[in-house]
Parts: sequence; structure tokens; C-alpha cells
Amino acid sequence: MAALHDRSSQHRSRLLRRSGGFAVVVLMSGCAGEQSALNPAGREAEWIADLFWWMAGGAVVVWLGMVALTVYALRGGKSANPKWFIIGGGAIFPTVVLAVLLVYGLAMLPPLIAPAPPGSLKIAVTGEQWWWRVRYQPAGEQEVVLANEIRLPVNEPVEFELDSPDVIHSFWIPSIGGKMDMIPGRKTRLTLNPTRTGTFRGQCAEYCGTSHALMAFYVVVMEKAEFARWLEQQRAPAAPAAATAQLEMRGRDAFFTNGCAACHAIRGTEANGVVGPDLTHVGSRVSLGAGILPNETSAFRRWIEHTDKVKPAVLMPHWNMLPPEELDALAAYLESLK
Repeated sequence: MAALHDRSSQHRSRLLRRSGGFAVVVLMSGCAGEQSALNPAGREAEWIADLFWWMAGGAVVVWLGMVALTVYALRGGKSANPKWFIIGGGAIFPTVVLAVLLVYGLAMLPPLIAPAPPGSLKIAVTGEQWWWRVRYQPAGEQEVVLANEIRLPVNEPVEFELDSPDVIHSFWIPSIGGKMDMIPGRKTRLTLNPTRTGTFRGQCAEYCGTSHALMAFYVVVMEKAEFARWLEQQRAPAAPAAATAQLEMRGRDAFFTNGCAACHAIRGTEANGVVGPDLTHVGSRVSLGAGILPNETSAFRRWIEHTDKVKPAVLMPHWNMLPPEELDALAAYLESLK
């Protein structure tokens, strides 16, 4: 029986070690990735990550203090005056630790909400249900409109002007900076300083309706020269479909025949709708449908045909009544808009 008990104890010990290791792996996996606030790629995100670790450390200090006092009391510390345990351990010690953390956190607020230096790039972002209208506003230059994707120059401050026409949204790029609410009837501002190139994921962080969880976007941080070339390309109108590209030409005709131009704009064509996203260079974006589909022809086809299933309650109607060949042509045309 003793041997059986020893084997059982060893088995429980191995199980606990494995469970602990698995828990550590799971917890640490949340510290990396394209949407991790603990994998900073921006100055503001670095400050916020530092605050998190200091607060986690403060919580550990308070917890260890409480454990130490409990062990002391259980092991013969009963002769001590119990009121000092309550006043010192339960009130004074946690208050001091939390006060230090509060001062440290409040000291971060002014630089986090400070405006960008004069001449910095400004980007106006409007939260719609459930997508993002993005307008680049370079100093002294013409506004550039696109949707559901943001590109930024590395090591350059960028000021975002945020608003919403319908409900409260919240603009958040965890790896680059903190979140800011987008409130109907009010403009809020957020300054970010990306410090590392790469592709990062943003998300609406305030429940805004049925497809709130499907309201994402990608942020691509680029070298300054590459960003300048990209922005210049975005200013250009959409390239016309080649006369030899018969499928794209049929798709272009279908786009106008079915009234898509009433809601969407494609610069360089007669499409000048403002209700839905600007599609001028939609084929060059990282994703479709506000960060939920890959940018490929089959995804365009799926979005057009089953819009309401891909993103429930979206304002755009589905077009599954169109013939399959017309859906194929529309998808090919949109994917060609580089």
C-alpha cells in the first residue's frame, strides 16, 4: 500500500508540474502576436506595457505580504496585537503600494494624450457599423481616402482624429498604443509613435452592435521612403481594366449596372458614392471586410454573395441573386484594383 501511495504521489506531482508548465506557456503566449499589448511596437505601447508589469509586480508584493502575515499568524504569531495585522497589513501596506502605482500611472497620462508636433501626419478615422473610414490629411496636400486599413511611417508621430456617426466605437491598436473612444458628435484625438516595422492588428474595443467582434483592421508600419511611395500611389485614381482582361471588364460593367456606385467610390471612374468604403485601391489592401477576410478573389466573391452571413446585420445587402459568372466577374474586377 505504501508503494502504491508513493506512485500515486509521484503521478500527482508530475501532473502538477505538467499543468503548471502548460499554464505558463498559455500565459506567455498572450505576450506576443499581432494584437498583443505586451509586444509593443510603439512608444505609447511601451509605456502601457511597463505600467502593466509594474502593476502586476505591485499585486504580487501585496499578495506576498498577505501570505507572509497569514503564515506568521498560523505559526505562533498569536501573541502579537491583532489590530496591527489589520491596520498595517490590511490597510497601510496595500495603500502605500497602490498609491505608488497610482502616481506612476497618472504621470503617464499627459504625454499619452499630448498632440503631435506641428507638421506631423494627421489621419481622420471614422468608426462606422462595422468598418473604418480612413482619411489621410498630409500637411498642405490633398486628402487621401481609403478604408479598413492604416499604414504608418516608422519613428514618426501620427495624430489620429477620431469620430463616429452612429454609436460609440473604440479605436485600439494594442501593439502600438492605447485605446480611445469614438463618440458621436465629438472628435477625440490620439497620438501614436510606431517604433518597429511590421503588420499589426487593430480592433474596435467598445461593443457597438451585432458585428462588433468583426470590426477589425490591419496597421502596416513601413520605412519612411516606402510609406511616401505608398501614399503617392494611393492618391492616384484606379487603373482602368486592360482591354484584354475581359473578365475584369465584365466585372466593371456589372459594378455600375447593379448600382454599386451609389454607395462606393472608385476614383478615376463615375463611382462617387460615400455611404460605403472607398474601393479605389481595394485590391492592394491586406484584408477585406474590416480585417476578417483575406484579400483574394474567392474572398471578394464570398463577401458579395453572402455579405449578411459573413458580417451579420451589415448595411450592405447580399447579391446572391446574381448569376455565378457575374459574381466571378465582379470579384475579379475588385481584386484588380491595386
